[in-house]
Amino acid sequence: MIQRIQTVYMLIAAILIGLLFTLPFADIADAAGKLYVFDIRGIVHQNTVTENGMAIAGLIGLILLLHVGAIFMYKRRILQIRFLVLSILLNIGLFGMFWFFTYYSFDDANISFKIAVVFPVVAIILDYLAIRGIGKDEALIRSLDRIR
Repeated sequence: MIQRIQTVYMLIAAILIGLLFTLPFADIADAAGKLYVFDIRGIVHQNTVTENGMAIAGLIGLILLLHVGAIFMYKRRILQIRFLVLSILLNIGLFGMFWFFTYYSFDDANISFKIAVVFPVVAIILDYLAIRGIGKDEALIRSLDRIR
């Protein structure tokens, strides 16, 4: 299982998605000078949640479960590919939610994005590489079945 390069790609993507639970996504300074922190809880000002982020937390949890499930489905390659395609689509949605949460309620705000915002994009790239590796394995297995 771990000797396959696509498993390593999925494991790295799962670790990056798991780190989203602990790292802040952005710092937002509005026109009035208030400083907000955007993290897994939502948009927070002085430990008071102003915008609830439960949808983002649920989406990150679902993406993490898809990655962990795909890692352990190494004998069912087609289902593994489907899990990763769904994960790619959800990561695109997560990236859109990051943008929505930071820009929809602040007009003239200075937004400082953190490195964690890039993690879904890196996970999309790693998922794509894993899908390519799984496809190569599937093609190899099918060619060996033809020889018999």
